[in-house]
Amino acid sequence: SLPLIASSIMSKKIAAGARVIVLDVKVGRGAFMKTESEATALAELMVKIGRLAGQGKTERRVAAVISDMNQPLGNAVGNAVEVVEAIETLKGSGPQDFVEHCFAISEQLVLLAGEAQDEQDARNKLQAVWSDGRALAKFGEWIGAQGGDARVVQDYALLPRARIIQDVTAPRDAYVAGLDAEQVGLTVVQLGGGRSKKEDAIDRAVGVVFKHKVGAYVRRGDPLFTLYADDKDRFEGARARLLSSFTFSEGKPNPPS
Repeated sequence: SLPLIASSIMSKKIAAGARVIVLDVKVGRGAFMKTESEATALAELMVKIGRLAGQGKTERRVAAVISDMNQPLGNAVGNAVEVVEAIETLKGSGPQDFVEHCFAISEQLVLLAGEAQDEQDARNKLQAVWSDGRALAKFGEWIGAQGGDARVVQDYALLPRARIIQDVTAPRDAYVAGLDAEQVGLTVVQLGGGRSKKEDAIDRAVGVVFKHKVGAYVRRGDPLFTLYADDKDRFEGARARLLSSFTFSEGKPNPPS
């Protein structure tokens, strides 16, 4: 339901008082919007709501970027493992697709805020704060401002750690042709990393970190992903489900943009 999705998302943005908003609208198997036309319709509706809510004294500048969610963005899926990936990205060691996505979104934010002349100027400014550590320092400030322990930026041992951490290997020599983001997300929920109903507790330690994604060539026995679990039965179920979320091919496929 476009009205329900749009009102849920935009009410929070407007209530929080943001004057500049860039929306990241996902499209593909792992998103609510499965087609680009659906994603475009949702994006246009949310941008319109934001601009209408900003008429008069509270002008709001709103834009949307539509991004692929047929396979997971970055390599990590889960709570603690995604925090580690975010921090590593700010330190300069993030997955290339995730880094590019961060720059694409941030460029639009800087432009809407009037802090750059064009996308290249925006990227140059962003590159500077990323390279010199200011972005990482700001991340630590966010944690402290919310009552968290900012030492986690340098000490990942402060994060929850799963009891079972094990590599799962590729079943054959082939290219990775597909990685179903929806099945990956549901698998992490099955592990306890998300809620099936409102009352469920979340296990922040569980998740998966992929070693290879679409376009990569793997040999049988190569580590395909690392699985983080707190229960042996759930580990085995997640292992099988994640393996089935991959498709393989003899020819090299083009990874999604």
